[in-house]
Amino acid sequence: MPSMVTSVPGIVNVTTACWSVDCGEGGIGEIKYMATGYFDHQDGQTTSTNLQSQGLLGAGWRPLNRELDWQFLWHLAMHDSAELSKKTVDVASAIADTLGRTNYSGWANLLSVFSSGTRYELDEFWSYITPEPPSPDYRHVPSLTVETPVLQQVSRTNIPIDYVLNRLQELTILKVLELLGKPVLITQYYFDRYFYLPIEKFISWERVDTIDTVNAYWPQQDIWLQIQNIGPGRRRLTLLARELNSLISKATYNLAVMLSGYQSRVGQIQSQYAIRSFSADVQEFSDRVQQAVFDQNQLAVLVHGEPGTGKTAWTQAIAKEVLMPLGYVIFILDHDAVENFVPPTYLEHICLIINEADNLAQNRANVAAQSSSKTEHILSLLDGTLHQSVLEEGRIQAQQRFVVLMTCNTMERLDPALLRKGRVDLIHEFMHKFV
Repeated sequence: MPSMVTSVPGIVNVTTACWSVDCGEGGIGEIKYMATGYFDHQDGQTTSTNLQSQGLLGAGWRPLNRELDWQFLWHLAMHDSAELSKKTVDVASAIADTLGRTNYSGWANLLSVFSSGTRYELDEFWSYITPEPPSPDYRHVPSLTVETPVLQQVSRTNIPIDYVLNRLQELTILKVLELLGKPVLITQYYFDRYFYLPIEKFISWERVDTIDTVNAYWPQQDIWLQIQNIGPGRRRLTLLARELNSLISKATYNLAVMLSGYQSRVGQIQSQYAIRSFSADVQEFSDRVQQAVFDQNQLAVLVHGEPGTGKTAWTQAIAKEVLMPLGYVIFILDHDAVENFVPPTYLEHICLIINEADNLAQNRANVAAQSSSKTEHILSLLDGTLHQSVLEEGRIQAQQRFVVLMTCNTMERLDPALLRKGRVDLIHEFMHKFV
């Protein structure tokens, strides 16, 4: 394989002389290392460090050797010639001093070249003139991170919104990894040494020994995974890629999230009744909603009517038959969740179901509504002014399509601002008892 330096968008320069990828069927390749030797960075390692390294070697990891790349060396000579000359003179001087000792025999001086003192000089020089193994570049690549396993902390006064949303993020990352399959490269940097895990020894991410930091790379999709050990039995998983939205959409297909006290959970949307089991006027309204979903990036729908007319059942049917096939992740929010919910920015398609909106978005002219911020929060969700006003730096930001389905028994108590043009797009009254 010819020696060359390739630039991967958003990723540090990757020297293909250091590692070559022979991509097979499906794009999953095999790493072939062309190494001649590895110089230990550290003089006098501790016993525990040696044991950790031996543990990696025993688990199937192998030292990752740094290769001399002539184009990379030429690049140093052209752009950092002063430092290259200084380091070359330093290492040559160290070797000359060792070989020129007069109080030792020639063979002793030759062996001394490979002693710990001279070896450190050689190692430092080798690290300078050879490119590092490929690694993700956090400065330019959006990321999606979660600490796993996600721990649940529930109290009687708080709905575990953070837990459920973190659990959704964990499921998303794990599903993306399942869709990606085996990576082409798995490396680990520990105590100034690089190791790699042969792909044929990879079984699952749970069984990858993580002492410090593991990096995995899929060149076909240009995606990095970083695994950090953050404590006994706990890891931090980070996906880095410029384009990850299509995989996230596949990973979150048919997912629903309920945020309602102790019932909060991540699962799949269920609907007991089909849309065509409703009355003719509701079916016609459902067709209008479906068309609006296709036409608009943001849609708000309000249905009202007496209890027992099938409003909640209808929202579930729309979610199941219309939105879920289009890749929408469904969030069902209760009273307390509405006040604290912020839509995840990494999801492209989001549907919010808010039942009993007349008890939440009450007219702020009433004294009872003035003690709560639920009305303002629902208005900000409809406008997008709250969750879209600031984009988090370094995180995956999807171009979102947003659907809000609201139900209420009566519109009399709703805040007039909710019904203002541009906030609620479609309104329908349910008049027939539904069983």
